[in-house]
Amino acid sequence: MAADESATTKSPSGSQTLFRGLDLLDVVAESGTIALPALAKQLGLTRSTTHRLATALVERRLLSQAPREGYSLGSKLLELGYLASQQMDLPRIARPHLEKLWEETEDTVHLGVLDDDRALYLDKLTGRRRINISSRVGDRQPIRSTGLGKALVLDDTEDRWRTLYRSEGQALPGAPDEKQWIDWMRDYSKRGIAFDLEENEDRIRCVAAPIRGASGQIVGAISVSGAAQYMDDDRMTTLVDDVRDTANAIGRDLGWNGKRLAR
Repeated sequence: MAADESATTKSPSGSQTLFRGLDLLDVVAESGTIALPALAKQLGLTRSTTHRLATALVERRLLSQAPREGYSLGSKLLELGYLASQQMDLPRIARPHLEKLWEETEDTVHLGVLDDDRALYLDKLTGRRRINISSRVGDRQPIRSTGLGKALVLDDTEDRWRTLYRSEGQALPGAPDEKQWIDWMRDYSKRGIAFDLEENEDRIRCVAAPIRGASGQIVGAISVSGAAQYMDDDRMTTLVDDVRDTANAIGRDLGWNGKRLAR
């Protein structure tokens, strides 16, 4: 008998069986296709126990079995994954994280997604400071001049960045030219963060970060915005970790495993 089974009875409790089955699914998910002996060894169970668990999961289509190859994930998981993705509502999942960030910063917090090459604002928590930021839920803001917009396209190619920059017409006086903007985007992409340095609204600055979904792709972004008088360079640097950590926490709730897709 395997080591971790020695202290258990021959008839494990229902919860113990459930957890063993879930552990089995995790091992198969990480391994791709795995044969029974290797599966039992990784789980620390006997072959008979492992076979019994795997057979039950095959019957429910949570696993599939190929002769002489072993076990792999089953079609039922595709159905469950699709249903889970349909039931997940980004604003609902993000809201507790946004509220926590808002409590900590006292500044305006935004949530948005990419919508036809614009940043669509899905949620806004107005800051406590006496500052009016003109954004509204439902607004579609430029990519080039908003921190949220930049964060949404951090994984795009430089050619795509150039296309986005040029699509928004002539830059306003004081705004970065194309070369400067691309240089910024390279740096932002490496750091997983983006800034708005009064580019979209006079005297308003923000720190933004992307949210990644289960596939590792960017599915949204958050930002903390405030008046320049409260958002000097030192404060923005201090906010980087808070904003990025909050975005990553939302991503984990969406099923992100912490890995970023290769560009």
